[in-house]
Amino acid sequence: MNIICNKEEFSLYKNIDSLEKTIDKKKYKMILENLKNTISEIYSINKNKIDFTNEIDKIENFLQKAGILSSDEKYDKLKNILKGDEFHEFISIILKFINLNLKEKEYDINLLKYMDFYRKKILEESLGSNSPTLVDLFCGAGGLSLGFIQNGFRSILANDIEQVCIDTYRFNHLELPKSKAKVEDIKNISENIETYIKEKVDVIVGGPPCQSFSTANRQRIIDDPRNILYTYYVKIVEKLKPKFFIMENVKGMLEVANQVVEDFQTLKNVDYDVAYKVFNGKDFSVPQNRERLIYIGVRKDLGISSKNIIDEIYSKTQNMKKYTLKDAINDLRELKPFTLKNATELDTVESGKKIEKNKSKEINDYLELINNNKYSSLIFNHKTRYNNDRDIEIYSRMLPGDKSDSPRIADIMPYKNREHIFKDKYYKLKEDDICKAITAHMKFDCNMYIHPTQSRGLTPREAARVQSYPDNYFFLGPYTKTYMQIGNSVPPLMSRLIGEVIKKNLVNR
Repeated sequence: MNIICNKEEFSLYKNIDSLEKTIDKKKYKMILENLKNTISEIYSINKNKIDFTNEIDKIENFLQKAGILSSDEKYDKLKNILKGDEFHEFISIILKFINLNLKEKEYDINLLKYMDFYRKKILEESLGSNSPTLVDLFCGAGGLSLGFIQNGFRSILANDIEQVCIDTYRFNHLELPKSKAKVEDIKNISENIETYIKEKVDVIVGGPPCQSFSTANRQRIIDDPRNILYTYYVKIVEKLKPKFFIMENVKGMLEVANQVVEDFQTLKNVDYDVAYKVFNGKDFSVPQNRERLIYIGVRKDLGISSKNIIDEIYSKTQNMKKYTLKDAINDLRELKPFTLKNATELDTVESGKKIEKNKSKEINDYLELINNNKYSSLIFNHKTRYNNDRDIEIYSRMLPGDKSDSPRIADIMPYKNREHIFKDKYYKLKEDDICKAITAHMKFDCNMYIHPTQSRGLTPREAARVQSYPDNYFFLGPYTKTYMQIGNSVPPLMSRLIGEVIKKNLVNR
């Protein structure tokens, strides 16, 4: 089956003349900046400017092949986005790369993600396959989808309300058309789901936020207006009638777990067998203490017990190797805390870069596991956040396992009069133990996630490692929002095992 995709469905690049808003030009410029740094880091190309006046045709051919320019556009069109020295530096690096005379098949995978011909190829192969289909609601950065895709699933719709999450999802999930990664209110998705989905759905996944689990007033969870997002998730399951659904949520939702089961057993024209269990990420080889409540629903006509699936997942976790924080982050290069205010996007050698060459040769079992035995030429998002002198001093005095009430920091502890409330405000992690649960709070500060041997908080890449994301997964957007995306994620290793068991039961039916 030959599938031909339009550029709008796979390309990172838009027509430059169509970029009228400042924010659109800024995002486009960032893509070009990331491409430039990717080439420079992978191939050790310096950023010195060179004369390119005699090589214009060669440069334009490359930019057109990448999709940055259309077939009739000239290289100087980029001057609408890049100004002065930025333009000269970008074109110089492109020319230096061209002169390496590499064939397309020799391009590094981290570079290929910026190439239209590659993104088009992956998307067309995905659309032309008969892989089981997946819908990801409240998708975030795409960690839950990733574990299923690593098991051969094909994402056909992803939705989130945060633009930055969808930007990250689109960049890393080449198998999904851009028009199917939606920044949209889940209410609109629910009410118009038939316009988004034209094929049968095998699995729906997602973690709808729920604001209330209280049973004190005897109001059912689905009727509480604070839980409207959960209601839309239920409605979409009812309309699409997937063979399976997986819903994850916080452990606190266990209080109303039986209500949730009833909600999915009273849908119109479809019946589900539903089971649930609180799983801990550490049992899925994820090096953190992360408890999540997992519901699994199976359409009753399949004749498969949801409890048996839960039991099979649990059984497999019993034989999985356990890892520590040290296994996850020990090979990443040492960094100093960032001390310059209001400059979070600035890359420095001392405090880290958004994109840098992976110079580590240390490969352990955990890194092989999260990277599927592939070595990434680049490390992304490994840069420290701003810290004031007081916090850096606190970090340096603390020993692994110390909290805010440590006598080592009593004289400079800013919350010492309220230490009964803020005893966990500062916490220095232990490298030979699992990490505490990574959360979106890291977007505010990393005081609860102090590096075990360095006087700073964890970087986004270190947090992503703890979450079991592969090294080539690039989190886009403002620096603090990378923490938000990572902290809200389902660990890919966790979803990988769930996807493996679901896939086996799909194949057997």
